Order: sequence, then C-alpha cells, then structure tokens
Amino acid sequence: MVFPHVTPGTAYRTCRGLSLLLSLLLLLSAGCAKQPTTTLMEVTAYCGCSSCCGWERGSWAYLKLDFWNKYVSSGPQQGASYSGRTASGTYPREPQQGFFSLDSLQRPWMIPVRVLLPWKFLPSDGTIAADTAYYPFGTRMYVPDYGWGTVEDRGSAIKGPTRIDIFYHSHRNALQWGRRRVNVTIERQ
Repeated sequence: MVFPHVTPGTAYRTCRGLSLLLSLLLLLSAGCAKQPTTTLMEVTAYCGCSSCCGWERGSWAYLKLDFWNKYVSSGPQQGASYSGRTASGTYPREPQQGFFSLDSLQRPWMIPVRVLLPWKFLPSDGTIAADTAYYPFGTRMYVPDYGWGTVEDRGSAIKGPTRIDIFYHSHRNALQWGRRRVNVTIERQ
C-alpha cells in the first residue's frame, strides 16, 4: 500500500518518535525505584512524654517556677529549651490509615471525622527514629501492626541498621508495644 502524502523523511521522523515514545513507556513501566527489602529489626516505641523524651518542666535557674516551659533534662543539650520537634524539624505523629482502609470498618466512629476533616481523609505516615548513617531522613518503612512510617528522628540509643523506634501519641500505647523483633519492609529512595 502506498501513501502519496508520506515522504521518506516524514516516515523516518514518525518511526523515531514512536521508538522514543515506546522506550519512554518501557522505562516508566519498569520503574526506577529500588525494590523494597525486608529486614528483621528490634523495634521499640516512644511517645512525647518526659520519661520517653527526656524533658522536664521548669528550670532550676528560676526555682522551677516557670513550670509551663519544657527543658531538656539530660544529654549534651541539657538545660536547652525543649520544642517537641524531631531531628528533621517536623512534629512526630502516628500513622493514619485514611478513609479507604480496614481501619474505617474496625472503627466506624472515625468515618464522620475523616469526612468532615479533610486532612484526616488521606493516609499519612508515622514517625520513625533510626540511625541516619544507615537510613537517611525520608526513608519509608512498613512495620507490621504499626503501619507505614518515615524516618524523621534519631535517638541516642538507636545505633546500627537493625534498631528503630516508632512514635505513639500515648505512653500507654508505647508501653503496650514494648520491644519487639519484627520483619520491617524498607523502601530505599
């Protein structure tokens, strides 16, 4: 079949464009991200209370009369003001499952909250503290019975590639988690 309006130069450009489009499609479908790895880790939990994070109310310089202020009680920053932020500068948080999850079926009273408050509608990652020499800030991890979390913090007792801390809002939930050895899925960036 002969197409009179197609010249050899036009056919070449069309073929080159199609091959470029197909190679781009192949690259996008194959993905550029590294495959997630699973590692057996020792996972402990912490919360924002003074016994977990090492802060105290009031300063002895003011005879503890400024009880509304929080100060670091130990370590190299002892006496400095405590802000509650993580090492990466964010506020710690627990993972939120989002509206389209099994959590909405298990806790149906959260459905109106997630519908009326748009920031509760979408899922969000929790805060994980890890050794940033092995897992830089922003590394995503999946911890069974906790959910997805992002490395946003580090701690003095967290050393090595097999040790992380997960954040809970309540001290009771952190104590209930305790110390576990679980298989953690790690998504490298």
